[in-house]
Amino acid sequence: MFIVAVTGGIASGKSTVSMIFSEKGIPVIDSDVIAREIVEPGSKAWTEIREHFGSKVFNSDSTLNRKALAEIVFNDAEKRRILNGITHPKIQKKMFWELVKCFFKGYQMVVVDVPLLFETRKILSYVDKVITVYCDEETQLERLQKRMDMTEEEAKKRIAAQMPLKEKCDMSDFVIDNTGPRENTKEETEKIIQYLQSLNLHWENKLRMFLLSLAILVFLGVTLGGFYLLLAGKLKVSK
Repeated sequence: MFIVAVTGGIASGKSTVSMIFSEKGIPVIDSDVIAREIVEPGSKAWTEIREHFGSKVFNSDSTLNRKALAEIVFNDAEKRRILNGITHPKIQKKMFWELVKCFFKGYQMVVVDVPLLFETRKILSYVDKVITVYCDEETQLERLQKRMDMTEEEAKKRIAAQMPLKEKCDMSDFVIDNTGPRENTKEETEKIIQYLQSLNLHWENKLRMFLLSLAILVFLGVTLGGFYLLLAGKLKVSK
């Protein structure tokens, strides 16, 4: 299974590119979607956020008030570090299992949409190719203000909290310029998709996925075996 990462800055157009992959029948694992799932009321991340940030970052129905939380963490680097420490490991774990599901479903290619791919670097070891979605600073700022209904100062803080887009572009295999109309972005993306689909999977990639499958089977075997021994021990004691 060939794993392609789509990354970029906030409001640069990652979702647009991921959607084009999805339209071609290629599954997309979106870390932003997962980030919302892991903070549902009652979840472990939800509980930890409540412990560290208090009830002020929650709505009356107990759901997370993402805007209130963002106002705190984007004005305090230490609190942002705490939040990332709570959420990032859980996001990465769920992404890993989503990749495993795609593998066993027989997909030849899968896309992971990860805004902080280079900042966290945790997913990079699983990725075969990286696409960074780029737009100029003026466009990025304008889109972010409009999308999030925030001031220019607030938007600049959000952008500054991430790695500069130019640095991400320099570390990527492909760069898609999303400054212009969607038609241009679609054309660039489809060319990359055609190229990726023309590649033969490298034997190292096949070996990696084989070892991953083997590791999962061993893990399941050990877990089930341990459960069986525990159950057998309890039955023996009860006799």
